[in-house]
Amino acid sequence: MHKRPTSIGLVELNSIAIGIQTGDAMLKAAFVDLLRASTICPGKYIVLVYGSVDAVRASVKAGRECGGENVVDHLIIPNIHPSVIPAIAAATDVQVVNAVGVIETFSAASSIVAADLAAKAADVELIEVRLANGIGGKSFVVLTGEVAAVQAAVAAGSAHPSEQGLLVKSVVIPSPHEDLRDALL
Repeated sequence: MHKRPTSIGLVELNSIAIGIQTGDAMLKAAFVDLLRASTICPGKYIVLVYGSVDAVRASVKAGRECGGENVVDHLIIPNIHPSVIPAIAAATDVQVVNAVGVIETFSAASSIVAADLAAKAADVELIEVRLANGIGGKSFVVLTGEVAAVQAAVAAGSAHPSEQGLLVKSVVIPSPHEDLRDALL
């Protein structure tokens, strides 16, 4: 496993069988680490890898070629913010929840881009990046920080999915109820 990945890549497919085959091709094409290969709603499959920028580019290229017409979406994010990978893995170390921001999208790829943009835009902590499991194919990002930082992060993170027509909603909760704060951790 890489100590500090510099890039993340994802291929999203509309076929589970082709998704598994694509994951194999991606891992054989370059020296990357597999972050996730799994089904997502509604009946799609994602392969998420990380590593050096060049390796991730080669891996995603192989995945797009293997997946062909079954590729729904893909992404490559060079210089990924270091908090995005733990948030995808639900392994963050957030201790205190202040203001809360939520960015809800229609695709896994757009949610990862939103998380990266939000984390880079302001001093916030990512709590979670949920990728389309059990939520009808939607994905979402939950983050926390001071109110102004959360507002800036949500605005920045929402911009790309909004431009792509993939933003469902985004909200900022300046002072969440204590029970909600506890539930988010």
